[in-house]
Amino acid sequence: MRTAHHWVFMSEHAVVHEVHLSRAAQVVRDVMGGHRPKIWLSDGYSAQQNHGQQHQTCLAHLARDIAYGVDASQDRLPFQLKLWMDRVFALAHDVTSYAASTIKRKKRELERNLAELLSAPSNCLFAEDLRGKLARASPKMLTFLDFPGEVEVTNNGCERALRPSVTQRKVTNGFRSMWAARGDCMVRTVADTAKIRGQTPWETINLTLA
Repeated sequence: MRTAHHWVFMSEHAVVHEVHLSRAAQVVRDVMGGHRPKIWLSDGYSAQQNHGQQHQTCLAHLARDIAYGVDASQDRLPFQLKLWMDRVFALAHDVTSYAASTIKRKKRELERNLAELLSAPSNCLFAEDLRGKLARASPKMLTFLDFPGEVEVTNNGCERALRPSVTQRKVTNGFRSMWAARGDCMVRTVADTAKIRGQTPWETINLTLA
């Protein structure tokens, strides 16, 4: 049995599903073919870093880490980070309604508040682990404020596109060959891209076979 990895790349114009035996950054470089998008959105996995001109890290992944810290730690830091993250999500929801000067001011406030939170020492291992994750991610957490309305703050779109494949794998216990997995990715690439353009999977299949 060989384990392969399902990658999903998404833009406002297309969705690309790719299956590969590797989780290395070279997979991204091969799919992107040298293209570096204006803004790249991903979680904190190392192979998904440094592929765009600017980078927005997925805040949903960090929010889950913070939620775990709130449950597992007696330290104040996780809860304080949760309150800070709630402010960020609220700002992301309404970011296009603010003037540019207001966005810049709010970004400075959030950066200052986060720096203060991360500078306080702690004896809790959970809190220290969380502090390290947020410190590493901090340069890429508020990129969306420099491009209001141009980038999401989570990669939930890719997660939703991946979900049918996850369900299929759980029901069937996976594919028995790489060619079958690649074929499935091709079908999902065409269908999901067509969905962005307002076509249903049924319409897409009919047009493809016509």
